[in-house]
Amino acid sequence: MNSQKSVNPGTVSLLTLALPIFLESLFRMLVSSIDTFMLSSYAQEAVAGVGMVAQYMFFIQLLFTIVCTGSSIVLAQYLGADRKKDAGLIAQASTILILMLALLMTLLVLTGSWWLLSLYPLEPKVRLYAWQYFVIFGGFGSVFIAFNMLQSTVLRTYGYTRDTMYISIIANLINVLGNSLALYGWFGLPVTGVAGVAVSSVVSQIAAVLMTRWRIKSHHSILFKAEGWRNVPASIYRKILEIGVPSAGEALSYNVGQIVIMAMVTTLGTYAMSAQVYAQTLVRFVFVAAMSIGNAAQIKTGYFVGARQPESAYKRVFMYQLAGTMISFTLVLLLNLFKQPLIGIFTHVKEIAQVTYNMLFVSFYVETGRSINLITIPALKGAGDVKFPVMVGIVSMWGLGVFGAWLLGLHFSLGMVGIWLAVGTDETIRGIIMLFRWKSKRWMAKAIV
Repeated sequence: MNSQKSVNPGTVSLLTLALPIFLESLFRMLVSSIDTFMLSSYAQEAVAGVGMVAQYMFFIQLLFTIVCTGSSIVLAQYLGADRKKDAGLIAQASTILILMLALLMTLLVLTGSWWLLSLYPLEPKVRLYAWQYFVIFGGFGSVFIAFNMLQSTVLRTYGYTRDTMYISIIANLINVLGNSLALYGWFGLPVTGVAGVAVSSVVSQIAAVLMTRWRIKSHHSILFKAEGWRNVPASIYRKILEIGVPSAGEALSYNVGQIVIMAMVTTLGTYAMSAQVYAQTLVRFVFVAAMSIGNAAQIKTGYFVGARQPESAYKRVFMYQLAGTMISFTLVLLLNLFKQPLIGIFTHVKEIAQVTYNMLFVSFYVETGRSINLITIPALKGAGDVKFPVMVGIVSMWGLGVFGAWLLGLHFSLGMVGIWLAVGTDETIRGIIMLFRWKSKRWMAKAIV
């Protein structure tokens, strides 16, 4: 980690930003799969309980992204404008906002988790495991999750993406080791089950917070001090929330839409549900590449806009977009070329495999459109143009994605192919609109600085 001692954020290349983000995301996906496998060896009720709580943990983290996304975009523009003192104010305001949110979530989880879980018709063991994990990780761990997310955001925005990659890998390895101790009783330790797994997750977050804080302090270019937080102007808080709240609303709308689509998939039977899981698992390795480029493009756009070089951002985002789409297309092509051995890892049931094959072919359409959204939308947000992609996104997700999934998949009985065609249409139409928005240059009038 010492190799990134001094970084001028405005001169950091897209590859320097995107590659560590990509590798970090891949590693997280791998560890998530390992966690599920380890829990399944302990008890299926544990998998069900932790899996159920996962959706609530996602919403908690979504609240934290309000602050993190807003901070990243505003901070990038201030850095581009070389307003370092104001950049320090962003970090202070973000710290106060994230602390307030984290303490609120801790209170809600500790006092309301058992009542919430009692609303579900769960087996006693499943409810107990879900409650244990939720209270420990979601309750006591919220503050550490929040600060880990915020500090990582600050490091990335300043250009130190390799730091966050190394820290994430170390923290996830700590988590895997802790899970092993909790579930397998190594070194004669007692098996603590789900409660031990939850504690392991909290410990890994604490370790990540300490490591990110250490790296922030080691980079003298980063202004991240608590002193003087009472003097932060209200306008700084307002700027962070004006960017962060709509972005979180879009993410919430998208994920609720995916839940509704999954409910439609369940009506098609077990084979369709299995094919959906397998196809999504494989294409996740495709769109993580475009997502990483998009995250980096957002930071780079913020730098250029803050430095009053919007034309540089205008030209470069088209290059980023072309590269991201070509990478996505190539990865989908590889998936289709090797689909038989890849699907064979998950299932040997011919009916499930055939449905999955068909979905992977349609993913050419889905992932091409998704690559446009995952790169152009973050670039627009990085420029300060937040409301337009959010409004278009919500209308398109529900009008084309969700409604189209019902129309093609269920009403016209095209099944999973119809559902994925609808999702691809949403992604493609929305992507084309975003490209026209970028080409119009209207985002140039949305600069925050």
